[in-house]
Amino acid sequence: MRLRHIPGSEEEIAGSPYVVQNPSEKKGNWKEVFGNENPIEIEVGMGKGRFIMELASLHPDINYVGIERYPSVLLRGLQKREGLELDNIYFMCVDARNLGDIFEKGEVQKIYLNFSDPWPKDRHAKRRLTSEEFMAVYDTVLVPEGVVEFKTDNKGLFEYSLESIPRAGWKIKEHTFDLHHSEMGEGNVMTEYEEKFSSKGNPIYKLVAGRV
Repeated sequence: MRLRHIPGSEEEIAGSPYVVQNPSEKKGNWKEVFGNENPIEIEVGMGKGRFIMELASLHPDINYVGIERYPSVLLRGLQKREGLELDNIYFMCVDARNLGDIFEKGEVQKIYLNFSDPWPKDRHAKRRLTSEEFMAVYDTVLVPEGVVEFKTDNKGLFEYSLESIPRAGWKIKEHTFDLHHSEMGEGNVMTEYEEKFSSKGNPIYKLVAGRV
């Protein structure tokens, strides 16, 4: 997701107490960042942050890290964060390809991928967050029993993911082509885009993947 560049966004992010600066220096020591040993869950491509901030409010015994590549997008999330009293969530402005440089093997319990860019052209397939290349990155940071949860409204990307994830050596533990009318929808936390798309009657697709 790309937004018009907001002048000064990089400077605001660099000065925010809610953003982890130089995150590679925290590798293996994230319990010190949060001040506890609670499990860590991350969202790759957090957008404006509604989803992960609601999770943090609902589950104070879990630590959350929201990851966004684009400063202008992350800034919108920071603006929402300032009005919340939470001590179990931080943000990073990084490329998800570098997760292995930021977290040790086993430091992450779960990874959320919500409404990722579909990159529809075949030559851009490696950029899809459910590609074999990205699944290999997730494998470097998750605990052995860790899972990846993926939601999208793009049927083509979802069908691609149902094929690419097993090719990467993972198992599709469960999936649905209509999240809001399935058992998987119980306790579902929506993103901004999910609410927008579903309100128009568009089905939401979801899968949960774990290692074989």
